[in-house]
Amino acid sequence: MALSLSSIFGVAGSKPLNKSILERQTRVKCEFGEKSSPKTSELEIGSPIIVIEAPKVLKTAASVPCLRANAGLVKAGDVGRVVSRKPKDVWAVRLSIGTYLIDAKYFKPLTLD
Repeated sequence: MALSLSSIFGVAGSKPLNKSILERQTRVKCEFGEKSSPKTSELEIGSPIIVIEAPKVLKTAASVPCLRANAGLVKAGDVGRVVSRKPKDVWAVRLSIGTYLIDAKYFKPLTLD
């Protein structure tokens, strides 16, 4: 059911104000703090990473990003460094061929034993 502004705010010359609409409240649960997986909590700027699965598309981390199909540019086993973190668990990663925005599911931190 669509509500008009005149029915909610009681504009002169319209229907009387519907108080039941204004009295209803919606509760929203907000959680503060970051829910991150243990994998991403280890990452910070400058951390070395290794690509575990080649992404199907690549997005450059330039000021004007370019989206392109991954035609063998980034392969499993490529090593790079984290440059920055972006929203939604996406990281800017500097590889030998350039800097790309890569989802965290495609790489893991590189640990030297």
